[in-house]
Amino acid sequence: MMLSEERYQLILSILDERKAVTVAELSEQLNISESTIRRDLNALSDMGKLNKVFGGATALRQSSGVFETGVANRASVMSAEKTEIARYASTLIHDDDFVYIDSGTTTLRLVDFIANKKATYVTNGIIHAQRLIQKGFNAYVIGGKIKPLTEAVVGASGIKSLSGLNFTKAFMGTNGIDTDCGFTTPDIDEARMKETAVQNSYLTFVVADHTKFSKVCAVTFAPLKVGCIITDACPDNRYSDITIVKEVTI
Repeated sequence: MMLSEERYQLILSILDERKAVTVAELSEQLNISESTIRRDLNALSDMGKLNKVFGGATALRQSSGVFETGVANRASVMSAEKTEIARYASTLIHDDDFVYIDSGTTTLRLVDFIANKKATYVTNGIIHAQRLIQKGFNAYVIGGKIKPLTEAVVGASGIKSLSGLNFTKAFMGTNGIDTDCGFTTPDIDEARMKETAVQNSYLTFVVADHTKFSKVCAVTFAPLKVGCIITDACPDNRYSDITIVKEVTI
């Protein structure tokens, strides 16, 4: 008979490869009863080795490395969630704020909801800058190399443009959120831009839907504790033990 420790290792190995599995799939693959699999998943969840979900489990961390999709592909993903996150975030901007708005699809929704014309806005998002100007806001765009995939300004010139700017608030996008690795993104140049903006901001808000949690990309741009997360749903209480997490109603 297979020992429980052996089963645990096999389950975690399968989960590491597939990221999500059902009780039925594990039962068939390991030739073990579903009741035993359920007990094993509960035990592994208690040990903090996996996320127990209805009918199965998911990996604690998903690594996407340097893979990144374009703006057009991401714009329609989690659309309702991004809209409500952006709607709430827009209420946090007050008169005389000096605001940095990061590139990204959720931050672009934020621009659509911003109503305060007494604040000043700085962004590295090309489309973000266009919309801010169209709305008649006092806005500046960071100068530097344009990254076509994300339509964002990145690189050494962009970082130099940010130096000396002291923001009251920064609204940042992220590709991944993890308790150990913090806020991550696939691209080194973009990560350095984000890092500089966060360092130059008094308050940082990270706007991200629930799919960004337990996901790690190639480069960390800030530790979890420095950014207040605005999301539609936080899947794990461990995040709120480290930083402020605001869940908006969808």
